[in-house]
Amino acid sequence: MLEKTYDAVAVEPKIVTRWAEANAFAAGAGAQPEQDAFCIVIPPPNVTGSLHMGHALNNTLQDILVRYHRMLGQNVLWQPGMDHAGIATQMVVERQLAERQIHRREIGREAFVDKIWEWKDESGGMIFNQLKRLGASCDWSRERFTMDEGLSRAVLEVFVSLYKEGLIYKDKRLVNWDPKLLTAISDLEVEQVEVQGNLWHFRYPLADGVTYEHPVSYDEETGSHTYETRDYIIVATTRPETMLGDTGVAVNPEDARYRDLIGKSVVLPLVGRRIKIVGDDYADETAGSGAVKITPAHDFNDFEVGKRHHLKAINILTVDGRIELKDNEDFLEGLTVKGKLIEVIEELDGMDRFAARKEVVAKMDELGLLDHIEPHTHMVPHGDRGGVPIEPFLTDQWYVNAAEMAKPAIESVREGRTNFVPKNWEKTYFEWMENIQPWCISRQLWWGHQIPAWYGPDGQVFVEKDEETALDAAIQHYIAHEGPWKAWVEEKLENFKPGEILTRDEDVLDTWFSSALWPFSTLGWPDKTPELARYYQTDVLVTGFDIIFFWVARMMMMGLHFMDEEPFHTVYVHALVRDKDGAKMSKSKGNVIDPLELIDEYGADALRFTLAIMAAQGRDVKLDPARIAGYRNFGTKLWNAARFADMNGAVLDPAFDPSTAKLTINRWILTELTRTANEVKSAIEAYKFNEASSALYRFVWNQVCDWYLELLKPVFNGEDEAAKVEARACAAHVLSEAVKLLHPFMPFMTEELWEHLAGAGAGLACHAAWPQPVLDDEAAAAEINWLIDLVSGLRSVRAEMNVPPSAKAALVMVGTNATTEERLVRHDSAIKRLARVTEIVRESAVPAGSAQIVVGEATACLPLGDLIDLAAEKARLEKARAKVADDLDKIERKLANEKFVANAKPEIVEAEREKLVDLSGQKDKLTAAIDRLVQAG
Repeated sequence: MLEKTYDAVAVEPKIVTRWAEANAFAAGAGAQPEQDAFCIVIPPPNVTGSLHMGHALNNTLQDILVRYHRMLGQNVLWQPGMDHAGIATQMVVERQLAERQIHRREIGREAFVDKIWEWKDESGGMIFNQLKRLGASCDWSRERFTMDEGLSRAVLEVFVSLYKEGLIYKDKRLVNWDPKLLTAISDLEVEQVEVQGNLWHFRYPLADGVTYEHPVSYDEETGSHTYETRDYIIVATTRPETMLGDTGVAVNPEDARYRDLIGKSVVLPLVGRRIKIVGDDYADETAGSGAVKITPAHDFNDFEVGKRHHLKAINILTVDGRIELKDNEDFLEGLTVKGKLIEVIEELDGMDRFAARKEVVAKMDELGLLDHIEPHTHMVPHGDRGGVPIEPFLTDQWYVNAAEMAKPAIESVREGRTNFVPKNWEKTYFEWMENIQPWCISRQLWWGHQIPAWYGPDGQVFVEKDEETALDAAIQHYIAHEGPWKAWVEEKLENFKPGEILTRDEDVLDTWFSSALWPFSTLGWPDKTPELARYYQTDVLVTGFDIIFFWVARMMMMGLHFMDEEPFHTVYVHALVRDKDGAKMSKSKGNVIDPLELIDEYGADALRFTLAIMAAQGRDVKLDPARIAGYRNFGTKLWNAARFADMNGAVLDPAFDPSTAKLTINRWILTELTRTANEVKSAIEAYKFNEASSALYRFVWNQVCDWYLELLKPVFNGEDEAAKVEARACAAHVLSEAVKLLHPFMPFMTEELWEHLAGAGAGLACHAAWPQPVLDDEAAAAEINWLIDLVSGLRSVRAEMNVPPSAKAALVMVGTNATTEERLVRHDSAIKRLARVTEIVRESAVPAGSAQIVVGEATACLPLGDLIDLAAEKARLEKARAKVADDLDKIERKLANEKFVANAKPEIVEAEREKLVDLSGQKDKLTAAIDRLVQAG
């Protein structure tokens, strides 16, 4: 006998242990011979990470797919692994060392990396245990790590190959630079922060005595402008300190005010450098003065303008965000250091960028070149780890020629070899891939895959898999070429010491580089392993939209390049998990929901089912813990149904053949089981997890628990032994099949129920065969569904009319045909018991004072005058409708207010719209109820 209540806290750890002891999720476990392979690679969580709600959704959906395909008998591998998370992990260990007043450079690179490995072995990767609590059925024996020996070998192979093919190169370009962490970072590691700042408007004097007529006012009556003669151009900036690196001013070629100035020059204040005025569409003539200062070394847009017009890029910042002028050759080139420039260099050199900002503004004001200042709210990019404003920074980095590698990946999606679900994400993919920029893959860190590049004494680079091979290449290069370094190298070789001839690049690779190889490196590439042959191409990638560019696209590039085949045929893109009001979760808002706390309170099954049933394609999940409580009740409903069947002697009978069931109620539920199994299968395979969950909810709660078992009670309590035997066997069969259908969604409870229903010798639920269609009896389904519609309709009328539960009346049937007459006779006792009616009467016309519902060809009438005070009930309903109408009017007026819609947070506007829909529905129901009363009265 099952326990009275299901205890998730006690059962779930027990089930995790049961799965582990059985090695239940090993690659191919439970597979049937000759079945196809099915493989998913997990989006590798950071080694520093812990389970958040995005992980919970992502891994729940993957697990549903994996468990489903495993139950189909396929050879399944869900490949787990973790990312070494370069910046995040290095920061963790650096903080630990700082607590002991130790800096990483004091102990050196090798010792520092050893410290990270120690931390990883002791504290890293706790998210895997959290994923096991969620029920993730990965092959944990195959866990991979982006820094493990095999994956590191794959990284070397790829880097060296791409370099020798000319697809990896070194270049000086702008990058997102974190002045606190002293490294380049990816766009994904940059977050936009709204800042209340200023827009400073500066006057840049025109060179060579040039002047122009600038319109300052317009007379509408005469249609004429008033002009003033100016010998300067006004530019505006939010970062005054960067003006020291300006090398141009851009105006729009169509801007009549400045058209004649294109090709002329201004003199850069404080510096004295002559810089060109260029015509470029980047300048917006309607914004500000229409003129834009161009600082190619400190702004991504300016960098592109600079390239178009051959403007010099002058970096005036150090890596830690200080002004560098004194020893800056690029800055000093072409300048005569005298007068004001001497003062500027002496005072600003070495100053922090934000302190220098104030000084630059003050000095411009002193010179009378500060036109005006206006408050300006704008977004400023910050490093998500360092927490300080990032700088667009001109520096030498390693790049992948992403534009070239993107071409096959674009064609793959365009030709349908890889498909996005929902399909609208393909547009996003194409927009990014067709405008892709070089991929910066180097990071100024110590934790990561050190770039396999060595430099000779003259800076010549040698890229090989190891230092020995690089040294051989260097020797051949220097000895074979007559030049100044030949004798030097020959001398060094006579008394060779490692590191004297070659110096290794200190940088490491972007973590996205190693994870781009994930679908094939985790399967053993570059070796030709059995797993690589069996499981590549993998099947579906389940991911969030935010890493389509950073991970999905790069896996496509690498997979096609090195495997000549797409890494997956489908990319399922799930939405965000937001709070119940639709707001994005963030620590600053205090609305973050911890999935582990929800698992503690409600159990993993309830959380998983909630996420699945809300995972509609293209729609964010608005997570309300109250919903999770509701789906925990769903699990309780199933548990109680199994206990009820248990108490009535329902046990699986190996001799029971569902197709031979005789009782209409059994043939109905078996038909609904077949239909539900087909619906769930189709929905899962179409990645419509919400539809699959809804079908299961409807079948288990409504059809099995509310109707089937209820309608079986007279059979269980009756005298017909043959009917009892069939009912018990059928009930056990239906419950066991329902458990299997539910298993991918609620694995813990279903595993526990399966052991009870099927017996210990039946194996695990996760290896049970997926239910196969056995019966589709349309006549039986039509009959029982007619009964359900009749009883449900009568119950709804009673509820709408506020009929007391104890009140009973006759049921009057009008216009019945022969089939309905037969059904009324067969189900007489059930209708009376379930609909709370005293008798069933046939009439030729609808009696006065009755509420009416149409069921099939007949009209079912409930005489309301015998049950309630019609006048009092009508007054109550009208009062309720008036209240709803008043609330509806308030919300309609609020949403009609353009200022409210424009200024309120999107989630608040959306919440008001949802209230509008809900209240409209309430009003319609109340109106229908009042109409019933009017018809009855």
